[in-house]
Amino acid sequence: MKTPNTHPYVIAPSILSADFTRLGAEVTSVIEAGADWIHFDVMDNHYVPNLSFGPMICQAIKPLAKTSTGVDVPIDVHLMVQPVDAIAQSFALAGANLISFHPDASGHVHRSLQVIQNAGCQCGLVFNPAEPLDVLDWVIEELDLILIMSVNPGFGGQSFIDSALRKIEAVKRRIESSGKAIRLEVDGGIKPENIKAAANAGADTFVAGSAIFGQSDYKAVMKKFRDALGK
Repeated sequence: MKTPNTHPYVIAPSILSADFTRLGAEVTSVIEAGADWIHFDVMDNHYVPNLSFGPMICQAIKPLAKTSTGVDVPIDVHLMVQPVDAIAQSFALAGANLISFHPDASGHVHRSLQVIQNAGCQCGLVFNPAEPLDVLDWVIEELDLILIMSVNPGFGGQSFIDSALRKIEAVKRRIESSGKAIRLEVDGGIKPENIKAAANAGADTFVAGSAIFGQSDYKAVMKKFRDALGK
């Protein structure tokens, strides 16, 4: 029997799928619709075959990442870049709250985690669909977040890879064994139709891009996600 989530569910819309001609308004609108975090997919056309945006966009968006009552909305940065350390520091200076990277993109995973921690951010590791979890044996105590990719990184709008559910379950067991309050995030093809399955596997934080920004009514689609989660 699966252990229920111990964290409140978090929905983190990915601005990769937003309308970039009106990005500030998009961030404000999705927060008004109930987004918990704002997710940045940072791609370098090196580690992944696509190019997105850098720290300047984060710095520009940071003042807008607030609720209508002035509460800060965390900026969750997913680095698909190689090397990691310098760009991680730049995003920390630009206002990121959480920074995650792929272990195979870093020459020294523990050092990269320390760079992020020393910059005042929470840190996480990201695992591609076919990537082993062995590195968690050595660094899980350092982590605030583990992100499981349910698509191959590089492009938005891909379909959910079902085997990611087994990986989420495996990571959930490791988190429970560690005794740490580590968030378990899933990114890729998340929709109202499959978000509950990811939650049942152990995820508590959900990145959604086109499933939110591809809709005309952000509040309505956020309600569908919440209803599917039972929240």
